[in-house]
Amino acid sequence: MYLGFFRLTEKPFAITPDPRYLYLSARHADALAHLVYGINEAGGFIQLTGEVGTGKTTTIRSLLSRAPKNVEIALILNPRLSAAEFLRSLCEELGLGAADGEPGETKELVDLLNRYLLRTHAQGKRVVLIVDEAQNLSPEVLEQIRLLTNLETETQKLLQIILIGQPELRKLLAREDLRQLAQRVTGRYHLDPLSREETAAYVRHRLRVAGAGGDIFTSRALREVYRISRGIPRVINIVCDRALLGAYTQDTHQVPATLVRRAGEEVFDRGAMPRWLPALAGVLALVVLSASAMLLWRHGPPALLSGLRGARLEAPPAQSDAHPPVAAASETAASGTAAAPTVTAAPTATAGPATAATTASSPSLAALLGQSRAGTDTDTAFAQLLGLWKASYTPGKTDGCSQALTQGLQCMMQRGSLAQLRLLNRPAILTLTDDAGMSYQVVLRALQDDTAQLQLGNQTVDVGIADLTRYWFGDFVLLWRPAGKEIRELSAGMHGAQVKRLREQLDRWRGAAGAAAGGAAAGGDEFDRSLVQLVEQFQRANRLTVDGIAGVETQVALDSALAAPDSPLLQPRPAQQASARGT
Repeated sequence: MYLGFFRLTEKPFAITPDPRYLYLSARHADALAHLVYGINEAGGFIQLTGEVGTGKTTTIRSLLSRAPKNVEIALILNPRLSAAEFLRSLCEELGLGAADGEPGETKELVDLLNRYLLRTHAQGKRVVLIVDEAQNLSPEVLEQIRLLTNLETETQKLLQIILIGQPELRKLLAREDLRQLAQRVTGRYHLDPLSREETAAYVRHRLRVAGAGGDIFTSRALREVYRISRGIPRVINIVCDRALLGAYTQDTHQVPATLVRRAGEEVFDRGAMPRWLPALAGVLALVVLSASAMLLWRHGPPALLSGLRGARLEAPPAQSDAHPPVAAASETAASGTAAAPTVTAAPTATAGPATAATTASSPSLAALLGQSRAGTDTDTAFAQLLGLWKASYTPGKTDGCSQALTQGLQCMMQRGSLAQLRLLNRPAILTLTDDAGMSYQVVLRALQDDTAQLQLGNQTVDVGIADLTRYWFGDFVLLWRPAGKEIRELSAGMHGAQVKRLREQLDRWRGAAGAAAGGAAAGGDEFDRSLVQLVEQFQRANRLTVDGIAGVETQVALDSALAAPDSPLLQPRPAQQASARGT
């Protein structure tokens, strides 16, 4: 989603283990050295432990890519097996066939393994067994694994075993009944989390591998990444990926600390801040306020004291749950085109004597969502969005996109950013989610640099971009009017009426009305090199992914660039381009 925005070739913070992204900190280099020692030297067991997410599996993948040609590795990732199932899995990893359900199955499997190990030893090869998540091994299976190390010649063991697991593995091997196995562990290493400096280097390393040309995270953002993740690579990946998405949503090419902090709160259900901290802050504020009032009461100016002591304490007037007073408006029509009052939503309330008045006239988006619960359902949102296109919507008939299709419109459902919506430049239904997990369907009607205009029920409100992105996580549905009924991706080598229309649209976009006829005659309906260049030119000018392919996103952007004067747009087209793009 954000790859083109940051000019990346692939996602830098995927949580799947990829050896190309292995950052060899001092700890990981030592761990890898222990594993390389384990597959090159004859011996008993090698043990590697580390906390969840510290990079154990990625280190294993790197080891597999560096294994010598004379080493055959069997990797078991799910060790929750019985002894017989474990042996059968090992045989399958080594490509050995064994009949199911044989009497004395364990002995048959061990004999089969022994013959294979002797054969590979005679060929000058070595066999290594790597068991991941080894802390889940049962004592019965561990004992069977120990017995496998008895398969040997007069000079060396035939099977080298590497156990990878969480810290619980160390406790497991410390059991009295497993002391024979523990005595055969010839190498132990524990993988600690990264330091703060290593965390910053880790983030930069992964971004460089993904094609980043410079620093995307600020120095303060990197420190915040370490504070939240405590140096655990998996957590770093999750937080950084969410922070990149947040930066993409806010159309900023550098990730600040505030976005990293917000990403941490979202990933950990706002657990980056201890749950007791807000309550403690409230208690402390109350204590300070009470102490200040007492000091003022005892030591304040006489006139003020007199006024305070003579005043009669009264309960404040009860607050109504009704909506804040706004200008009266008629009920929103099914078409969604009725006039609606405008309320400016401030991102935060201002403390002080004027707080009540300010909040009443400028409620936050959270307050507005709570007040407009009845008017933020899917039916209302589709009625309003279709109304902007002068189309109709009937609740309960079929879904909104199906009703749009019968009226010549197409739905585009996607997860993206405000930057993407600016490019597509069409009103859209946004899915907002509040802190309690409640969802709201609202229509984005206009988009400025710092504010967005939303349709909430029967009122239109202007909210700050920062306030909006707190509750919007990228899901949107927009409508557009394609030139033909069939929608498909157009690319080089294709022919047909759709290709011809695409060429004509791009010529109109360039403002070359005379070239449109010439282009149609010369290029006809073929998606040739000249059309590829036209598509790339349009994509480059509109900050789309430049691939020369007219996918749905490119077609939607082209449709809005050539929009008729009466069709709805988030932002009006620049006056200097209106005549060139036609209607």
